[in-house]
Amino acid sequence: MTLSKTIKALTMAAITSVSLSAMAANVAPTEPQLSVQLWSVKDDVAKDFEGTLKKLKAMGFDGVEFAGNFGAYANDPKGLKAFLDKTGLKASAAHVPFEKLNAENFDKTVAFYKAIDCKYLIIPMDMRAFTTDGAKEVAAELAAIQTKLTPHGMHTGYHNHEGEMLGEMGKTPWDVIGTNTSQEVVLQQDVGWTEVAGKDPIAFIKAYPGRTITTHYKASAPKPGNTEHPIIGQDTTDWKALINANKTYGGTLWLVVEQESYPEGMTPMQSVEASLKGLQKVISDMK
Repeated sequence: MTLSKTIKALTMAAITSVSLSAMAANVAPTEPQLSVQLWSVKDDVAKDFEGTLKKLKAMGFDGVEFAGNFGAYANDPKGLKAFLDKTGLKASAAHVPFEKLNAENFDKTVAFYKAIDCKYLIIPMDMRAFTTDGAKEVAAELAAIQTKLTPHGMHTGYHNHEGEMLGEMGKTPWDVIGTNTSQEVVLQQDVGWTEVAGKDPIAFIKAYPGRTITTHYKASAPKPGNTEHPIIGQDTTDWKALINANKTYGGTLWLVVEQESYPEGMTPMQSVEASLKGLQKVISDMK
């Protein structure tokens, strides 16, 4: 590298550092709480909704992220809120498909989640978002939904899989969604899928400061051939750096354990508990 190129590279690095520092200064630091995506233990939830949530609370979770199963409370949000309060859990967010937020279902959906004090309604997946052209359509729908949710003090958002993170940084489908929606729309990054796509999840947190309100902490995404260990703390992710980025740049309120790969001989509940303990140890070691 020539001297002029070296100076230019160093200058650009310095500018980037200053820019990131400025962005971080505009994001209030956070101390995220710990939640779990109930899809991780979907069979347990289906068999014993109340008992499973009580066990998750006893493990040490502060909240749960819903995935469409509410047990006996499907048509009783007030009863569900009372149960959550009694159990000591909060609704950190919910995965809600686009159809539940269309014109026909919007009012009913919003009323249900407002009743349980769930402010973040995240679209779990839309295959259109696996391409940049499709991501523009998804972004437009998210923007329209957010306009309707804002008067209710609520937010929509989007959760990635591998496809949204593929391509050149700054030009991925995720970037299309991020740049074509407002600050109010949550970018719920699933770090396991981001890493499967060969990307650094921290880079996306920093690229969209204050928008990673809730993050899925997944050690191993269930892609065929992925040999990463599925328990947080036993894998290769730099969780300390990630947590710091969430707290400093992301505006993150919830770190959400999601388990979709399970070690041989361990049940989903055992796997979730092991990942929680691994995450708690990382957090403890940072103090």
